[in-house]
Amino acid sequence: MAIVNRTPDSFYDRGATFEEDAAKAAVERAVSEGADMIDIGGVTASPGAEVDAEEEIRRVLPTVEWTRQNYPDVLISVDTWRHEVADATCRAGADLINDAWGAADPQILDVAANYGAGYLCTHANRDPRADPVRSDYEDVVSAVLEETTRLADLAESKGVPREGILIDGTGYGKNTTDHLSLVERTGEFVSTGWPVLMALSNKTFVRESLDLDVADREELLTGTLAATSIAAFAGAAVFRVHQALQTRRTLEMVACIRGTRTPARAQEWIS
Repeated sequence: MAIVNRTPDSFYDRGATFEEDAAKAAVERAVSEGADMIDIGGVTASPGAEVDAEEEIRRVLPTVEWTRQNYPDVLISVDTWRHEVADATCRAGADLINDAWGAADPQILDVAANYGAGYLCTHANRDPRADPVRSDYEDVVSAVLEETTRLADLAESKGVPREGILIDGTGYGKNTTDHLSLVERTGEFVSTGWPVLMALSNKTFVRESLDLDVADREELLTGTLAATSIAAFAGAAVFRVHQALQTRRTLEMVACIRGTRTPARAQEWIS
């Protein structure tokens, strides 16, 4: 799942794909690099300037429409918590609602059901775009498991297609130690039977673990891919990423090691 932000204030790309032409170019690049899904978002998760539903739709809808027209076989995800945005983009052909805020707007589940779209179930532990606050988790993994599987069951009961429901093994409202535990225990999410998404790309927990800054792009990527490998080996199904090509190669290598992918070229040398 390749990230394309139609925002001027993303923590990582700093508005690099805010303009429509830049967003199109990013979609083209991601698809050429092997992305299976494009995740289009119009509001950064961090606290900041207010973006109402109308403005969010204005930002993301043209990119959804263009991607659907030009890449009919690529899955389209829309990163939103608002049912109005989900409705407009699903009508335009979006396949998945990436709701990072745990159905803070309950009507979003009805939209997914009405269109037969998929839905990502996330443990957020705060209101959309509120200041970060970490709960005093007794066991962060158990807390995330309980909430995401509850949402998955709720989504299915609302009529969201079971095969389109995923659970997020990360989410907001957690510190670096929490995220390390979530990656290390990815297998517990996989054991639920729901497909698992991991959003690890260049996140704060990678920066803090390795004492890096956002500007340390190559080193951040190395840390991200290390975490990605561990989660992939445990069976996570989808990865939300900034760098599609490097992630694709990492996942292919993990799949070869796990035996779920045949090496592209295998030559046996005998001395």
